[in-house]
Amino acid sequence: MPRIDPLILGPQVCGVPVREAGAGREWLVTDGLGGWASGTVSGLRTRPEHALLTVAGPGRTPHVALAALDLTVTLHTGTKVPLYTHAWESGRLDPDGHHRIETFTLAGGLPRWRWRIGDVVIERELAFAVKKTELAVVHRVLSAPGPVGLTVAAMCTWREAAGTRRADGPGLRIERVADGVIVEGAYRLAGPGWQHDGRWHLGAHTGGHTEDLWHAGSFSKQTGPGETLEISAWAGNLADRPPAPPAILAAARERAHRLVTAAKAEGYAGTLALAADAFVIQAADGPALADGYPWTGRPASLAAYEGLLLDTGRADEGRELLRTLVERPAADAGVPLWLVHAVDRHVTRTGDSDLARTLAVPLGRLLRQSLNDGGPLTVDPADGLLRVAGDAPRVGKLVEVNALWVNALAALGDLLAEGGKDDAEARGRHARARESFLRRFPAPEGWLHDVVEGPAAPYPLGAGTQHDDPTLRPYQLLGWSLPHGPMRGAPGTAVRACGEALLTPLGLRTLAPDEYGYDGATPDQGLVRPGLIGAYADACAATGRPVDGLLDGLAAHLAEWGVGSVGEAAHGDAPHPALGRPFDALAVAETLRTETRYAP
Repeated sequence: MPRIDPLILGPQVCGVPVREAGAGREWLVTDGLGGWASGTVSGLRTRPEHALLTVAGPGRTPHVALAALDLTVTLHTGTKVPLYTHAWESGRLDPDGHHRIETFTLAGGLPRWRWRIGDVVIERELAFAVKKTELAVVHRVLSAPGPVGLTVAAMCTWREAAGTRRADGPGLRIERVADGVIVEGAYRLAGPGWQHDGRWHLGAHTGGHTEDLWHAGSFSKQTGPGETLEISAWAGNLADRPPAPPAILAAARERAHRLVTAAKAEGYAGTLALAADAFVIQAADGPALADGYPWTGRPASLAAYEGLLLDTGRADEGRELLRTLVERPAADAGVPLWLVHAVDRHVTRTGDSDLARTLAVPLGRLLRQSLNDGGPLTVDPADGLLRVAGDAPRVGKLVEVNALWVNALAALGDLLAEGGKDDAEARGRHARARESFLRRFPAPEGWLHDVVEGPAAPYPLGAGTQHDDPTLRPYQLLGWSLPHGPMRGAPGTAVRACGEALLTPLGLRTLAPDEYGYDGATPDQGLVRPGLIGAYADACAATGRPVDGLLDGLAAHLAEWGVGSVGEAAHGDAPHPALGRPFDALAVAETLRTETRYAP
C-alpha cells in the first residue's frame, strides 16, 4: 500500500516570518479549475497572490477573493490570544500569532497548522472540493482545560491576483445573508455565529504591494476539546451550499490516496505525484496544464506532459488532452515540437496505436503550419535545420530547438508507420536534418555550439554577420536525452562537461560561473533550472554515466520553499536560494519522471 510521510515543520521555521516575497516557505492547495489557496507556513501573506480563496480558470483572470481568516482564541480566563499575523505599511508585524505555531504539516497534500497556548492546542485544516471552487476550513480544539471561544474574522477583497485594492477606490458590493456574506456577487462565506462588521483595515503589506482589506464580519463559537468551528467559502452557484467541511476534507484525503496509488509512488515520489495534480486542471473542453503558481493563465510546456500525466497513471486524461491540442491552432511555434514528443511518448509507453492512427496526419499538418505561419521558426532550405528569428533572447539555429526538430521528425515518421501510413518523405527530412545537425553543431571544445549562425556578439551591433556560439549551456543535453535525439550513440564528452560546470543540487545552471556575463540570477546567465534535471539524467543514462544521487538535493528541497513541490528556479551561487515561482509544473514533472525512471 503506497505511503507518504508527511512533511512537518516546527516553530523555529514557522515562527520566523520572512516579509519578502519568495523568501519563506509557502504552501498551496488548488481547486482543479485553476483557482487556489496559498500562503506561507507562518501565516504571513508575502505575495499579492496569497489568499485562502483565489478564483480562476482557463481564459479567466485570477481574482483574489478571501484574503485571510484571522483566528482569535478566547481562553477560559477571558484572555484573547490572536493566532494570525499581518505585515503593515508602517513596517510592523501585528499581531504576533506566528509565535504560537507549534507545527505546520503537509499530509496528503493538505496543510494543517497547530497552535499552542500553554495547555490549549488549536488546529486548522483546509481543502477544496474536487474540481470545484468550494473551500472548507475546519478549526478544531485538540486540548483545553475548559471551554474556549473561537472567533474568525473574514478579511475580504475582490481584485486581480497580482494587483491591489484600496479603500479610496470603488467599494465592495456586499450582500448580507443569514450565516455569512456574499461579496461582489462572486463568492460567498458561511459558518456559525456570524456577526456583520464592515470596516476597512488599511495598509496591509504583501511583499512590495500594499492593499486595504475589508473586514466583512466574524464567525464565532464556544468550543471544547474535540469540537470544531467550520467555515465554507465558495464561488460559482452561490445559492447551492457545498458539502459540509469535514466531508470535503475526507474526500480530499481519499482522492490523495487514489492519486498516489495510481502513480504507484512512495516516499517523496508520492509527494511529487500529489504536487503534479496541482497543474492538471479542468477546462471547458477537457484537461489542461497550468504552468505554475502563482498562476498566470499560461499553459505548461508540453515538456511536462510525461511527468504530469504518464508517470502519475493519468494516461486517459493525457489522451484527451493530446487530442484536444492537436485540434487547436498552435499557440506558438515551439508547441508542436513538444506536442509531437508528447504524443510519441504516450504511444510508446501505453501502446495506444489508435491514438497514433488518429493523430499522426493532423499532427504533421500542424507542424507544417507552425513553420509557415510567419512565426519565429523557419526551415533553412540549405540544410533543413530550424532558425529562430525575431526578438528572442537567443536567435539563430538554437541547439535545443534543432534537437527537438530532429526528434520530432523521427517521432512523426514512427507515428505515421504505427498508423499504417509510413512516409518516405518524412524519413528523408529527418535523415537530412540529423546529418546537418551532426555536421554543424559540434564545437572544437568537445561539446555542442549553443547557437549556430547567430548574430555576432555583441548583439545587435553585429547584426548582418553570423556567429557560431560555443558557450557551454545545458540546452544541448536534449541532443542525447530525447528518444530520437541526434546525438544518440555519440560520446558523452559534452554531458560530462555539463555535469562538471553546470550541475548543482537543485538542477543545472544555464551558464557556468567562470563564463563571461555570469550572474547566477538571470535566465541564460547562470540561473539554476530544476526542470533541466530530467534531460541531464537521460543524457547520463544514454552515455553510460551514473545517475545515482542526482535527486537528493531536490528531494530535500520539497521542504525548503514551495512545501511539497519544486520551484521554478534558484540562484546559481551556493546555497542556491530559490527564485521565481515556488510551484513549477516542469520542475515537478521532470523530478518525478526522473525518480520514476531511475529509482533503484
